[in-house]
Amino acid sequence: MLQGVYTATKKDGTIYYRSNITYRNKHISLGSFETEFDAHQAYTAAAAILKSHDSIENSYYHTYAIAFDKLVSLINFRDNGMYIPNPIYLRKNYFSYYLDISHELKFDIDDLFYYSGHRILKRQGHLYVNDYGMQVTILSRYGIQPHAVCDRDYVFKNGDPTDMRYSNIEILNPYHGVTVVKTAGLDKYKARIHINGNYILGTYNTIEKAAIAYNKAVDLAHSHGIDKNYPENYIENITGKEYADIYTSVVLSEKYMSYLAGL
Repeated sequence: MLQGVYTATKKDGTIYYRSNITYRNKHISLGSFETEFDAHQAYTAAAAILKSHDSIENSYYHTYAIAFDKLVSLINFRDNGMYIPNPIYLRKNYFSYYLDISHELKFDIDDLFYYSGHRILKRQGHLYVNDYGMQVTILSRYGIQPHAVCDRDYVFKNGDPTDMRYSNIEILNPYHGVTVVKTAGLDKYKARIHINGNYILGTYNTIEKAAIAYNKAVDLAHSHGIDKNYPENYIENITGKEYADIYTSVVLSEKYMSYLAGL
C-alpha cells in the first residue's frame, strides 16, 4: 500500500481508499478516494503543503489532489498551530473564513469558537449555518432581521460586504415589519404586516412609532382569530408609559381595519 493510504469497506462490501497524514502529533484525515493512487496523491500534496511556506492562493493553484477546505485547514495548522476542520485562517485580531478561493469572509476573533463548529453554507445568495436543526442566517447574529435590505436597513461602513466584523456593520432598522422610506428627502417609516398578502399599516415620522404600529397590528390580528406566530418588536429607548401612549394613539390604515372587521 502506498504511503499515507489505507483501505476501508462500504456497507455493500465495496473497497475504497482513505488517506491521512500525521503532523505535530495530530492525525489528520484527508478524505476518501476511489483509487489508491488518488489517495496517495492527496497525502503527497498535504505533505508538500505542510513543508512549504506557500500561501493559500499559491497552494490552491498548484494543488488539485485535496479539497480546498482541507487545504485551508492544513495551512492554518502549519502557520498558526491550531487545527480547525472548517476553512478558517487565523490573522492578527480577526480570522478569515473561505467560502471558496474567490470569497473570503472576515470575522472578529470573538466568533472563532462559533464558526469553528458551524459551517457556512450559501443558498440563493444568502449565507447561513445549520444551528440545532434550523437554518440561521449569519446576519441574524448581528440583530439583522431576515427581511432586511443592505444599504436600507443596515450598512457595511467600509463598503466591503465580506467584512463581517462587528465594527463594520451598522444597523439602521432593527424592527420587524418596518421599512425606511424617503419622503421629500426625509426618512419616514412604513409599517406593514403580512396576512394573505401585505397590508400597509401606515407611514410614520419615527421608527419607534412604526414598530409599535406593527405590534398593535399583530395584537389585533391575534384577537381576530388569526393564528400565526408573528415576531414582535421590543423598543428599548422609551419608557413603558411612552410605549402605552403611542400604542393607544397610533392609527392603523383603514384598509387593514376593514379587513379585520370582515373576518
